[in-house]
Amino acid sequence: MKKFLSVNRVLKIYKNFLLIRNCDEKIAQKYTEWKMRCPTHLSVGQEMVSACINEIFTNKDVAVSSHRAHAHYLGKGGNLNKMIAEIFGKVTGCSKGKGGSMHLIDPNCNFLGSTAIVGNTIPVGVGHAMNLRLNRKKNVSLIFFGDAGVETGVFFESINFAILKNLPAIFICENNFYSVYTPLKERQSQTKTISSRVGGLGIKTFRVNSYDWKTVIDILNFSKNYVLKNRKPIFLEFLTYRKYEH
Repeated sequence: MKKFLSVNRVLKIYKNFLLIRNCDEKIAQKYTEWKMRCPTHLSVGQEMVSACINEIFTNKDVAVSSHRAHAHYLGKGGNLNKMIAEIFGKVTGCSKGKGGSMHLIDPNCNFLGSTAIVGNTIPVGVGHAMNLRLNRKKNVSLIFFGDAGVETGVFFESINFAILKNLPAIFICENNFYSVYTPLKERQSQTKTISSRVGGLGIKTFRVNSYDWKTVIDILNFSKNYVLKNRKPIFLEFLTYRKYEH
């Protein structure tokens, strides 16, 4: 692990991890009370990347996510109370109680949206990256999605556009090997990994075990520096596994 992390910063990552894990486990426990006003998709088992986000990226870096957005929202510095209020359909929620678990947004931390449609925010994140480039901002756009997101046509259109326009985008694929209940082997060719296929488009890629937190930190730090220095996007495939059902 690089020397840029102090003991206090490592402890902060650990606390972020526990916050995300405990929050989703409490949601799972309370959901059966039928007071939550929306479906929820939990990130238990997939917390590590999100737990590291605030230690590498700044508030001015932007992020978008998919239907499984709790961890990304909290990792980006989102307000826990506002997120819980949103899930309960309260007007004090981050989306005024109208979006629910899958539609989180908070301009205060530049978490600029999540959606229930698979792959839907990938082009939105690319648009934010274009905005950063046009305004010559030294920031990046974090685009979170799952392994099923790379099966959408809009993913290939978006990543090709980002490559051609040299946009400051970090594509983060959290591969938990399932889409709802269908395993990866029944949906995609097993002759090549996701990252190797995407790399064929002409973008630098990494494939990382997300449970190796030291490597996660190093790769995220490298990615930010790479994107800002070279003015090119990067694709990261983090291997993980969700502990709860879809």
